[in-house]
Amino acid sequence: MHIPDCMERKPAWLKIRLAHTPQYPIVRNIVEKHNLHTICSSGKCPNIGQCWSMGTATFMILGDICTRSCKFCATATGQPFPPDPTEPQKVAESVQLMQLNHCVITSVDRDDLPDKGAAHWASTICAIRVANPNTTIEVLIPDFDARQELLDIVIAAQPDIIGHNLETVERLTPSVRSRASYQKSLEVLRSVCAHNTGKTGIMVGLGETPEEVKKTMQDARNAGVQLFTIGQYLQPTTKHVAVSDYIHPDQFERYKEIGLQLGFDNIESAPLVRSSYMAEKSFLESKENKAPTDLTDPSDF
Repeated sequence: MHIPDCMERKPAWLKIRLAHTPQYPIVRNIVEKHNLHTICSSGKCPNIGQCWSMGTATFMILGDICTRSCKFCATATGQPFPPDPTEPQKVAESVQLMQLNHCVITSVDRDDLPDKGAAHWASTICAIRVANPNTTIEVLIPDFDARQELLDIVIAAQPDIIGHNLETVERLTPSVRSRASYQKSLEVLRSVCAHNTGKTGIMVGLGETPEEVKKTMQDARNAGVQLFTIGQYLQPTTKHVAVSDYIHPDQFERYKEIGLQLGFDNIESAPLVRSSYMAEKSFLESKENKAPTDLTDPSDF
């Protein structure tokens, strides 16, 4: 009988130290006071203690109920409430209170809205920019069904980094993502990378092969992506897809080496890495390690 990942003993390298600094309650209080949502909480991120203790959080706009039901995601699925028109200003004020040099914003999918939340996204980016002119803004957006007119609304708001996750390799995409497609996500990445620094990420441990991971990284580079993240998938509940493998840290290091040879400006690859993990560090390092224009075929190594 298969024992769900959320119940079985995990490898030693996945153990999390829960030590909190005085910054942790400060971040928690700011989030609660402004009635904000974070992917740290909604996504059951294993790094919440570390990140909040560092004085940062990844804000999740447009509510905490998603219109999609991906089999890996802990965020609730259902009929969302209407967007809060005061949310952009609340997020901007929270960024200011946390004194963030680099902020990360993500959202649920809002397929219930005519513009899928694009205008709300733009309002949030603009509000943050006005209140925090020296803060770099990183956004992790849904696919907006790859509708260019909606992507253009977000692009026009001029965030510093636009991310959109591939989540997994092409073969496994239909089995873990409810509506998104691999090719549609690549289309989104090609569009945003033509205007902004582009970022994407995947989970491993879902049954992919190393060759498929290499191909995914190559596809992302061909789309113009500069920043890439790879982390271990962890099953949030027994209702979610089970973990196929726990990937050893040595393999994560190999993926990082491959990615750097492919020409990414920065690769964050480790078991507990998530999309926004060490986002400011990744952005700063990427500016120092600008990728060459030639792209290497993954079969070369």
